[in-house]
Amino acid sequence: MVGKFENINTSIKSTTQESTIMDSQTIAQVTHTLQTVAIATLFLAICVYVPKLKLKAQLGSLPALNSGESGEKHRKTYLTSAKKMYANGYAKFKDSVYRIAGEQGEDNIVIPPSLLPELRKLPDDVLSFPVAVKDLMEVKYTKLRVEGATGLHAVKSDLTPALPRLNPVIASEVDAALREAMPPCEDWTEVSIFKELVDVIAKVSGRIFVGPELCRNPEYIKLGSNYTIDLVGAVTAVKQVRSWLKPFLCHRLPEVVKLRKCEQQLKEFLRPIIEERMNAKSKDPNWQEPDDMLQWMITRGRGKDSINDITAFQLSLIFAAIHTTSMTVTSIMHTLAVTPEYVDPLREEIRNVMANNDGIITSRALQQMEKVDSYMKEVLRVYPTAITAFTRRVLKGITLSNGQYIPPGVTIEVPSAAVYLDEKNYPSADEFDGFRAYKLRASGKAADIARNQFVTANETNLNFGYGAHACPGRFFAANEIKMVLVRLILEYDVKMPNGETERYATIDVGTQSMPDSTKSLAFKKVQI
Repeated sequence: MVGKFENINTSIKSTTQESTIMDSQTIAQVTHTLQTVAIATLFLAICVYVPKLKLKAQLGSLPALNSGESGEKHRKTYLTSAKKMYANGYAKFKDSVYRIAGEQGEDNIVIPPSLLPELRKLPDDVLSFPVAVKDLMEVKYTKLRVEGATGLHAVKSDLTPALPRLNPVIASEVDAALREAMPPCEDWTEVSIFKELVDVIAKVSGRIFVGPELCRNPEYIKLGSNYTIDLVGAVTAVKQVRSWLKPFLCHRLPEVVKLRKCEQQLKEFLRPIIEERMNAKSKDPNWQEPDDMLQWMITRGRGKDSINDITAFQLSLIFAAIHTTSMTVTSIMHTLAVTPEYVDPLREEIRNVMANNDGIITSRALQQMEKVDSYMKEVLRVYPTAITAFTRRVLKGITLSNGQYIPPGVTIEVPSAAVYLDEKNYPSADEFDGFRAYKLRASGKAADIARNQFVTANETNLNFGYGAHACPGRFFAANEIKMVLVRLILEYDVKMPNGETERYATIDVGTQSMPDSTKSLAFKKVQI
């Protein structure tokens, strides 16, 4: 019996010793792991914060508007009141370079327009437009294609030169699309104008992008319109999320999931069409290539671009055309509804020009509609679609002509909305003058005419960008906008509904400014 207890005691001692050894080993392992984690964390902190501290030191020489502000309160203020911030900065610094704390508290560098001529000469490996757009459009989560030589060359080298040939075709498509979209309006009728315009622009742009058959396909119209709206919704939703949370949350946001689904449906719709066109020539040597953007892109991309590339280019085009054009026409109509004194002179000009061009909207006819062009330009001056312009990511350090240094890793921008309200650039800038540009062109001098057109991109008119990356599709967009306005002004009177007299306020999200797409206007058919 005693022997048994001794054996048990020996066993317990042995077990205790083994346990002690194991505990010591476990503690050693845990300690080693903690040390490894601590070292990794320290290394990560050094990698993350040392460059930030270095950047902060390099930016220290630049004056600051609100640098150092961060946190949720600042982020919300920036998202809702950026226009006021940049206006205050322009009033304080005007012709100087300064810093402003952006959406996430990061320092953005605000550049005066006077420095644009020297900055436009810098190459893309110094100042990058695509990298800046990726940030602006949250490309990591929206997957929008912002680069691609084929699409860009097709717009510059195929679409723009083809406009004189295509303008009557575009005008015909505008007429047909508006007839389908607008109600009879025999008496004053409320119309959700943005909603109708999205479908109209989808059809009209589609006529040039994918041809006459597909542009009227209900599935294409629905998918193109939805993709545009869903993309804007996804970008807006992602911008509400703090930067450090984005990798964990944004892929699962309902708006992003909805965009992915619509994108996939649109790709599945376009893919067999692109594939068929790519193989058509080999199947039938006599096959005639369609005269549209899709075919131009296929032809230019042959041998280097995949079906997925062409599809991605098309999605980018669809968004750029439908979103920008629909928003611009909506903004113009919101303004026209509260400036009825412009309707008669605009309508008279349109009728006279049409009569002198056999009722056909040619390139010449569009150029002769100078009052319409001026009104369009003034609306975008007073109600621009963006608060800043010439947004670029600095990839290599820049020493400006004034001696100031801008380090790599920051974003630069021009406070364009404030520039448009500068009395030096636009006398009586606070007043809406729909014929401002028309009067400035009246001298007949070539320089005055060129400088005061809707499509002009210069230091005081940055709505279409500036320099090498000025919007290549602005000539097509301008013609399309003007044609839609021509038809609406000729055929309808417009006013605010329910006796309202004030123009609808814009919706500002950070540096983006948009007309309220939920609002309606009242239309009535013109009695001739």
